[in-house]
Amino acid sequence: MAMNLKNSALLIVDVQNDFLPGGALAVSRGDEVIPVINSLQEKFNFIVATQDFHPSDHGSFAANHEGKKPGEFVELAGLSQILWPVHCVQGSAGAEFHEDLNPIKWQAIFQKGKNPEVDSYSGFFDNARREDTGLSDFLQNEGIMNVFVTGLAQDYCVKYTSLDAISLGFKTYLITDATKAVNLNPEDGDNALEELKKAGVILIESTAILD
Repeated sequence: MAMNLKNSALLIVDVQNDFLPGGALAVSRGDEVIPVINSLQEKFNFIVATQDFHPSDHGSFAANHEGKKPGEFVELAGLSQILWPVHCVQGSAGAEFHEDLNPIKWQAIFQKGKNPEVDSYSGFFDNARREDTGLSDFLQNEGIMNVFVTGLAQDYCVKYTSLDAISLGFKTYLITDATKAVNLNPEDGDNALEELKKAGVILIESTAILD
């Protein structure tokens, strides 16, 4: 029996070209989430997307730290920051959503990572929780109580978006076959799922909604 999706939002996290195969920070098999997400969109009346949208001088880019390589760490906004390849730069093709992802029902797009001095994995806050994207207020003002999270990547932006959603009082679901992990370490994706379960996020497959 299909789930009751009243007062529910589908949240599509960062399904952008740079996170997909061939992109600057590609998630292995990340493109496999697109048909699943498109099918899910047919079931939801309320859909919101997030978009990683960095300035070229962003402090999380290894290229902006002399002698540093992706995977190394620096301090950024008082936090330990892993350095990434240059990705999802404002105005670049890599920052655009994949052309196969259907945006026709999207209510809004919330951009994140625009402040060069702090990274922003979550769709709700930057990593230092100094700036709010407005996503929480937007959902609450629309009467949304349940958030179903999909997208990329499971062990970073999807994980932190899900953790923030539940901390803000939303009943939070992660649709496990609609997300993939970067897996800088092979166990990162599985560890993210365990952390989310412990936080109270409900893990489901798309069949729970589509069947």
